[in-house]
Amino acid sequence: MKITLVQSSPKLNRSNIFDVVSTVKENMHTSDLIVFPELSLNGYLLQDKLFEDAWKIEELGELCELSRHVDIVVGAAIKDGNVFRNAALFFSNGALLSQHNKVHLPNYGMFEEARYFTAGNIFESFAISHTQKNIPHAKVSMLVCEDLWHASVIQQLFEENPDYIIALVASPARGFEEDGLVIENQWYALIKSAALQCSAKVIFVNRVGFEDGLGFWGGSCIVDKNAKILHKLPHYETITKTFEI
Repeated sequence: MKITLVQSSPKLNRSNIFDVVSTVKENMHTSDLIVFPELSLNGYLLQDKLFEDAWKIEELGELCELSRHVDIVVGAAIKDGNVFRNAALFFSNGALLSQHNKVHLPNYGMFEEARYFTAGNIFESFAISHTQKNIPHAKVSMLVCEDLWHASVIQQLFEENPDYIIALVASPARGFEEDGLVIENQWYALIKSAALQCSAKVIFVNRVGFEDGLGFWGGSCIVDKNAKILHKLPHYETITKTFEI
């Protein structure tokens, strides 16, 4: 199975859709699954801009069509009736196969997500199987950033028993020390713990770039069920790379 990690630097507007579509088209014949970061269709610090820039699912028809060739996971601000969701979307075989709405919305320090988004309330798994795309039958669970920081979530994922956990992330760099970023070490500890406890591969995709003083560190990776980092992308660099696992 070939997995493409897209460590992108989204802008704070809807024009990100053109970059996402272009990246999918460039990689869809050499990949089975393409994964983008949290809010990759919008940028992170939307605040009141959310009311103008949130997407309706029916506006993402081009991603649906492209998913006939390759599975696509993308993060987006989604208008859901009268509320907004920070969502992970999984497109496959020409349709939206699954939508995970971020459950744990941070609302402290530099984060104000709970002020603008409405939380989801469920973690679930879904089946993927594309023999023509070299993807064996498997169960997948998705989560968004802060979700992984809660022990109760790991328990729920354990009960779902997925083969793959896909984590879409927008983590700002903080805690600079001589031996590296504190936040990076914390994230990798969480990822490895989830892999071990759930006996699942973890696909972690973090964004890069800057927004209003926040810098995002990247370091996207794929971890096997024994908590070994199989592949890892560099810090702070916009990069798209495909790995076979």
